[in-house]
Amino acid sequence: MGSLVPDVLSAIYNNTMHSFNTGFDSKNPPSAELLSACVHCGFCLATCPSYRVIGKETDSPRGRIYLMDAINQGQASLDSVTSQHFDSCLGCLACVTTCPSGVRYDQLIMAVRPQVERNQPRSLHQKIIRSLIFNLFPYPERLKLFLPLLWFYQNSGLQSLFGKMGILKLFSANLAAMESLLPAVDLKSLQVNFPTLVPAQGTKRYRVGMVLGCVQQLFFSPVNAATIRVLSANGCEVVIPPHQGCCAALPAHQGQEQQAQTLAKQMIDNFAETGVDYIIINAAGCGHTLKEYGSILQDDPQYRQKGQDFSKKVRDIQEFLVEIGLSVQLSPISEGSLTIVYQDACHLLHGQCISAQPRTLLQQIPNVILKEPIDAALCCGSAGVYNMLEPEVAEELGRQKLENLLATGAQMIASSNPGCSLQIVKAMKSKGQVIPLRHPIELLDLAISGDKI
Repeated sequence: MGSLVPDVLSAIYNNTMHSFNTGFDSKNPPSAELLSACVHCGFCLATCPSYRVIGKETDSPRGRIYLMDAINQGQASLDSVTSQHFDSCLGCLACVTTCPSGVRYDQLIMAVRPQVERNQPRSLHQKIIRSLIFNLFPYPERLKLFLPLLWFYQNSGLQSLFGKMGILKLFSANLAAMESLLPAVDLKSLQVNFPTLVPAQGTKRYRVGMVLGCVQQLFFSPVNAATIRVLSANGCEVVIPPHQGCCAALPAHQGQEQQAQTLAKQMIDNFAETGVDYIIINAAGCGHTLKEYGSILQDDPQYRQKGQDFSKKVRDIQEFLVEIGLSVQLSPISEGSLTIVYQDACHLLHGQCISAQPRTLLQQIPNVILKEPIDAALCCGSAGVYNMLEPEVAEELGRQKLENLLATGAQMIASSNPGCSLQIVKAMKSKGQVIPLRHPIELLDLAISGDKI
């Protein structure tokens, strides 16, 4: 190990030896104390998806920590070379789970990303792509305006034509990646309007609030509907505040600090007068961010405590159901046995330490056989909007993830995060092999109603 560290330092410094005149700015730079916790053991390398694909030390958690420390000490600059190594991080947090020293890499990368956004200019192309993402996806009302156009694009033959000609890829790899993730557009989602209060069936056990999500409520509306039915069937009165937007996950994961804070405060205000016992979310990435509001709003004296109090109530739907216990009988969802492979979403597994709960629920459904893939903890490449910003790395990770899932021989994939679902479906289309993919709560909903797949 002793001979490895100088080699690592040499590799990093060779990549950053140009203008050591600017470090991080004074607003919440990565903590020197957190940086010093890393003992450079390298356990994180094998679990880091960007390192496994790119193969460079500077694109690993250990290498990035060296870079952070060097910039902190004024020995390296935050510039176009060093920032690309921070951009290559998926933020999957697998290194946090793996690290034997308990290094809080999650806090370190979340401190660095706003630094990059404030201090490192983007190319015109990247500015356009990022502006499109962050001014559209977190706002459901804006997205709704584009749904008819996207429906026409898919159903008129234009999508097929553009795909065969490779027009979008010639114009922009990022735009092509964005288009390739587009699910089948259903205009019925424009008419979905959940009531603000859904009563509990039978004896009321809890009063819970539900976060609908931004992309989730337009492209995965059936998952939200299933979640409401499952909660109600299990004795929960469900409060659904209107005019919900993004939980702040998309901008927070990419260092858009001010936008993330604004969206977090709006979410807190939406639920402020609801009097709920818990706040339920069915998307892994959203759930992790909702539980981090205290950190996101740490510099806001008016909302810091509100953020902490809000986060204490947040539960992933699967976490919540296992915590309170199901109060209804489950029926088989297929005529015979059904083999399912569960795909771990990073921000559920690593970010929220939720792994057993989805499996517990699936195994309670009669006739379900649950399979486990190899490398279950490896990121699929979605990582919020990473698969749109870094499509080459994301596509390779998606290919690896799909191969591992299909190798189980399962008849169906269960996925608890919309981004992961889109990424896996994209990989299936590329391979020309498609098997059903459902959210575990959709399967539980079928088991409660007695319907079959």
